[in-house]
Amino acid sequence: MTAEMTALLAVVVVSHNSAVHLDACLTSIATQFGSTDDVMDEVVVVDNDSSDRSAAVAAGYPFVRWVPTGANLGFGSGANRGVAATAAQPYVAILNPDVILQPHCLERLVEVLTDRPDLAAVGPIVLNLDGSQYPSARTFPSLIDAAGHALLGSMVPGNSFTKRYVGIGQPDWISGTAMVVRRSAFEQVGGFDEAYFMYVEDVDLCWRWRQAGWRVDRVQSAVLHHAIGGSSEAAPFAMIVAHHRSLWRFAQRCTTGPKRLLLPVIGVGLVARMGLVMARRVVLHRPPATQHR
Repeated sequence: MTAEMTALLAVVVVSHNSAVHLDACLTSIATQFGSTDDVMDEVVVVDNDSSDRSAAVAAGYPFVRWVPTGANLGFGSGANRGVAATAAQPYVAILNPDVILQPHCLERLVEVLTDRPDLAAVGPIVLNLDGSQYPSARTFPSLIDAAGHALLGSMVPGNSFTKRYVGIGQPDWISGTAMVVRRSAFEQVGGFDEAYFMYVEDVDLCWRWRQAGWRVDRVQSAVLHHAIGGSSEAAPFAMIVAHHRSLWRFAQRCTTGPKRLLLPVIGVGLVARMGLVMARRVVLHRPPATQHR
């Protein structure tokens, strides 16, 4: 990446007890650029009250600025603080700490965002550590497809509801695992809704962008690897509850008109799904974060 391209971008990593992953993440960020001096003041790690060695890991990278929040505020709140802590670059990369960027990933994302003024944000191809592709770009599903995916997505991944939800070309929303956002669009809608502690804050942000006339896209030539669930495994059942609370909040926000009469049914369905996910966790000892949300 050239110095001119670098000057367009700030990088924000939101971390909570992620020392085991943070080193590889920061190394991959450093290698995106011709010289780490070019980005020394604009790689920010926002720390949500970690009790592990995260601060010591970050201290090993002189180009990183450490921004502690003093509490575990959740991903969206941490990201908002990170964006606010950066300077006036037109683009900001917002990353989970358990990602490893492949060469030129950020450069390609910035290039597409620069060429497409209609886009509020772009995301990369997200690969699991085993090389399989995570569905990091999806549609806003109909109520029927959302219900079908919720019930069958983790048990029968090839079901027609899930295929319509994740098997798309032009996405409606992209995963907050890694996205490069246009600062003006981010600020226009007020950033992430901080009422979401974890999960669905990315769907909500993209939905509000759509209401404001923006679109998002995924860039096939930009790739990263993601160790899914790097932070959530410390408290898996609390994260399951947080996920379903977030789903309920989003359902309340985006369901309009006569469809709102279905909200009680949606609420009951989410409670049932939460119980099912917890039961599968107990029986299979499978991290919920590895399942398609």
